[in-house]
Amino acid sequence: MSREMALQAYRHLLRSTRIAFQGDINTLSAARFEARRQFDSNRSISSGSEDAVGKIAQAQEIAKFLRENVVQGEKTDAEAENYKLRIHEHTERGNNDDIKTAGKGNTLAGVKCCQS
Repeated sequence: MSREMALQAYRHLLRSTRIAFQGDINTLSAARFEARRQFDSNRSISSGSEDAVGKIAQAQEIAKFLRENVVQGEKTDAEAENYKLRIHEHTERGNNDDIKTAGKGNTLAGVKCCQS
């Protein structure tokens, strides 16, 4: 069963690289090459072992990270520092609640940290 799981993780990783690096052939090729190299280097791990399960889980986490957290930018103006970001449907978007409350009442476990 681990072989099928590894193949599924590998395909998931390749799909995620395609989504994350769409339009950037050099980066896409490098990411796919690295994925292949990593899977080939772990080919000798026995199927069903804890190490194999851990490597498969790691590949799934990397695929999720690439899909949801990698955003590419392209410089739009040579003189100004303006970039156009390629945010796709899988990109994770936060609600910025942590940023809005940052610095208001510095607390640690409900106790103000800077009290004298």
